Amino acid sequence: MINYRYYLWYKFFNSLFLGLTVGGIFVLYTPLKPSIYSLGGIALAIGMIVVAKFYENIMNIKSFFYITLFVELTVLLFVISFLILNYSYATALIVYIGYQITFIFGSYLVRMETIALKKTILLSFADVAKQKGYLLGLVISYIFYKILEYFGIMQKQIQVYDLYIVALGLQLVILYLVVSSFKKRK
Repeated sequence: MINYRYYLWYKFFNSLFLGLTVGGIFVLYTPLKPSIYSLGGIALAIGMIVVAKFYENIMNIKSFFYITLFVELTVLLFVISFLILNYSYATALIVYIGYQITFIFGSYLVRMETIALKKTILLSFADVAKQKGYLLGLVISYIFYKILEYFGIMQKQIQVYDLYIVALGLQLVILYLVVSSFKKRK
């Protein structure tokens, strides 16, 4: 059973994270060669096929929880990797692979969300929460970058690194909300 209140907050903060960090991806990926994106796309397509082949076994709330948790832990790991290792080819690759892993489960998570939420009104609330979170994340990142520029921090690598410190805290909130969303009610 899903605790809808926590789940909707999870969707909001998950999209807030995306909106906050989406611009920084271009800076993080700078060291990667274009051929890496082709390989990543191939791996993504194959991974999505494999996940789809297991729908019969994983279209249930328990798997939904574990896969959601896995995806969010993957994000946490690549955020921490970036903050520890800073900018390098290896870091760019870790972040890219991390995102590709999360995208592999994207179709499954959308389909399972539709099944789990059951009611059209809940799906509407979830989609509105996602869009509000994404929009707010974009606004916050814009303001954040402008504040850093105001204080003379113009190097985009430093700006993105500083933003990822905020993203780390946000990702911890997201993990709390995932666990709370699937916790059995008393």
